[in-house]
Amino acid sequence: MSLRIYNTLKGKKEEFVPLEPGKVGMYVCGPTVYDTSHIGHARSVVIFDVIFRWLTASGYDVNYVRNFTDVDDKIINRANERGMSPTDISEKYIKEFHNEMDGLNVLRPTIEPKATEHIDDIIKFIEQLIEQGKAYYVEGSDVFFSIESFGEYGKLSGRNPDDMIAGARIAVDSNKRSPMDFTLWKPAKPGEPSWDSPWGPGRPGWHIECSAMSNRYLGQSFDIHGGGKDLIFPHHENEIAQSEALFGKQFVKYWVHNGFVDINNEKMSKSLGNFTMIKDVLETYHPEVIRLFLLSKHYRSPIDFNENSMDEVITSLDKIYTFLDRAEKAGVDLSISPDAGEEWQLFAQAMDDDFNSARGMATIFDTVKKGNRLLDKAGETVSAETLSKLSEICSDLKKMGEILGIISQTPTAYFKGKKEAGLAGGDIDSAMIDQLVMERTQARKDKNFARADEIRARLDELNIILEDGAGGTTWKFS
Repeated sequence: MSLRIYNTLKGKKEEFVPLEPGKVGMYVCGPTVYDTSHIGHARSVVIFDVIFRWLTASGYDVNYVRNFTDVDDKIINRANERGMSPTDISEKYIKEFHNEMDGLNVLRPTIEPKATEHIDDIIKFIEQLIEQGKAYYVEGSDVFFSIESFGEYGKLSGRNPDDMIAGARIAVDSNKRSPMDFTLWKPAKPGEPSWDSPWGPGRPGWHIECSAMSNRYLGQSFDIHGGGKDLIFPHHENEIAQSEALFGKQFVKYWVHNGFVDINNEKMSKSLGNFTMIKDVLETYHPEVIRLFLLSKHYRSPIDFNENSMDEVITSLDKIYTFLDRAEKAGVDLSISPDAGEEWQLFAQAMDDDFNSARGMATIFDTVKKGNRLLDKAGETVSAETLSKLSEICSDLKKMGEILGIISQTPTAYFKGKKEAGLAGGDIDSAMIDQLVMERTQARKDKNFARADEIRARLDELNIILEDGAGGTTWKFS
């Protein structure tokens, strides 16, 4: 099965055929660094991290660009509020963003350009648009892009510019030729960061930054452009307009957009005060729990962050590590084999179907169930044939984990680490302990004392004390 991607531009899944065989150019809009990043930012970053990993695992040479918008009204306002320079504000939050993404096991992109490092590219881009009559400068005001110069404006979002103009309020900026024209370059106000340009000291508008930087690193046309659904209009629509107006060719072949994160079934918003910051979530949950949660729904679907959902994910991740622990103690080699087993093939089919991580995760849990059944059937002595099959299963499981950015620890390190860190679920999932106690009880009834001792040793590692009595076995924490 070849990779198929849902293309927002076409409104359907399409077979992925890169512009250059064997190579992929991918640009994803990064954060505007004026504040701490929230869980919605994390979802977009983790999703495109998995897409990056899958494309690479599929044999493509991926040039992955994710930018930082480090000059913006919000950054300037935050700097003024705190008595800091805009540069200090942006650098502070870039560093914080990197620390958080490293904590979530997010791979660094190939290139992470900053807008302020590409002012010359931006100015050149704008100059060319003016020369071609696609943009215009208003003396003492901004440089604007003229949407009338691009007849396909609205093709990504499906919006009709005539309808938007008819329904628009009276334009705040009377310097515009059309209410829908947007700023490419704005004059600097006193005390603001600025750069010299043919139109006087100023700074770039938001939309032009991404067009200029993607052109610099990926060329006039590239394969994949991604971001949250909130960027479809106006940001990505405007990128298309200014890029295709200038170069006269398709800007991006496949547009990929992820769904939002809700909080307890409500949209995240400042008015509701329910912004959930990544750093706070990392203090509560294991990083792999967070990743597993963010990938538990198809990337285009919304996902709801709530305590019950997170508890379910904790239990699910514990089950994966509990199986690997059980397999390792049975003598299974947990190293990854270069060979692909049938479980990996099922996972690959899911990922080739528009990066369906939710279906891929279902394959992971089916694989865990299959492995546990093999161990249950093997009993006290695991045959060489069963060990070989279990090794293949565990190898496939670890390979799937590499794509999703999970299962990166040994079982012992995972359980010990989250308990020591005091993370949610670090006190061990009660249902999992009950299951292990039941398995031990059954093993003793079957006179499979080796298996019973193995389970008891596993519970000892988790600091669980067993008490056998006439009424059965009870447990408690040591």
